[in-house]
Amino acid sequence: CLIKHSKRENPMLNRLKDPRIMMIASMAVFGTLGPFVRNITVSSSELALYRAVLAALLISIYFIITKQRIDFKSIRKEAPVLLLSGVAMGINWILLFEAYKYTTVSVATLSYYFAPVIVTAVCPLLFKEKLTVRQVVCFVMSTIGLVLLIGVKDIASGSSNIKGIAFGLGAALFYAIVVLLNKFIKGVAGIQRTMLQFISAIAVLLPYVLLTGGITLASMDSTGWVCLLVVGLFHTGVCYCLYFSSLKELPGQEASMLSYVDPLVALLVSVFILNEQILPIQILGGLMILGFTLWNELKS
Repeated sequence: CLIKHSKRENPMLNRLKDPRIMMIASMAVFGTLGPFVRNITVSSSELALYRAVLAALLISIYFIITKQRIDFKSIRKEAPVLLLSGVAMGINWILLFEAYKYTTVSVATLSYYFAPVIVTAVCPLLFKEKLTVRQVVCFVMSTIGLVLLIGVKDIASGSSNIKGIAFGLGAALFYAIVVLLNKFIKGVAGIQRTMLQFISAIAVLLPYVLLTGGITLASMDSTGWVCLLVVGLFHTGVCYCLYFSSLKELPGQEASMLSYVDPLVALLVSVFILNEQILPIQILGGLMILGFTLWNELKS
């Protein structure tokens, strides 16, 4: 959509607009978040605030270029749920960033991917959905996988690894809350919903940051600034647009399968770039979480 030299569109451009390519690209980029976050020296809450601000600015520019408007009057009924989902999103980011500080990127990400298991367990209570035998099996086996990921020794010793996994599970809980709240939002779709959630997150995070550690951007070095811009503009602004644009075009089952590119890339980054150690039993636990969660989402 940027360049047209003739009436026929560039085949490469058509391929890039394929929703599967957009989903894979966004998930792959999400998997590289950890190393960038570790180079940003501000607090997790402050980083979450800047992430939301930068992404909101980028999406605002997109709205201006495409001449889109958010019809605030028509979404007034949805405002409370949007506000709550934005708050949950902000807390989710804070907890995930904290998880990266206390454990490896791979273990933090695999803990974070316990979110679908939480959604499966809660949906029968909130939406009166019947819990099938397969869902029960997947829930139990994913929980066993979580225990293997944590490790019995770490549970007994209360190591920093446990603290990191606890933050990762906290992030998973709030991500599950975001997913569940979005089930109640009917009148707002796609990128507009994301923009409103960013605004809600900013409204809550800004006073919290000012009342706690304050603004500490001056303390960052050049590497930190570059990483902050990449996380805010690219990981959040661009990739959230790719993610939500592809999500509405793909069947739910296919979108769920492609989302597992994120933990796979995070694992590869952790082991081969950050040189972090992950034990075979932790890999088994992670595979159990991802495998049984994926099986639960497959219709056949």
